[in-house]
Amino acid sequence: MQLLDHVSITVADLNGACPYYDAIMSALGCEKVYDRAEALGYGARCRASTPFETYLAVYPSAEATTDDKRHWCFKATSRAQVRAFHAAALAHGGTCDGPPGLRVHFHLSYYAAFVRDPQGHRLEAVCHAPI
Repeated sequence: MQLLDHVSITVADLNGACPYYDAIMSALGCEKVYDRAEALGYGARCRASTPFETYLAVYPSAEATTDDKRHWCFKATSRAQVRAFHAAALAHGGTCDGPPGLRVHFHLSYYAAFVRDPQGHRLEAVCHAPI
């Protein structure tokens, strides 16, 4: 079972956030499904025939805030995708909040990287595969 259907992130500057989210979502193999003045969308919306899809929406908001206890974790299909996610984030104005590597305190194959987007949101990419 996949728990999340979709999530939304708010940013102060949507135009400024666009290259960053385009890069990190592309690194994870996630398709951009819309690019509007009021929102960016990545992934695939659930339909009756595809109930396990998921997507991310990025919205502009003057009240966009960050909180260290909140973060968004994206699934990666390989450790190479985790590294590509991290590199794309840093190349597009993000900062490192934990380099790619094993986090064995979660489980022996938990390979993840943590970044902060230019707004300060904490993002993670994780691969659970053993290699």
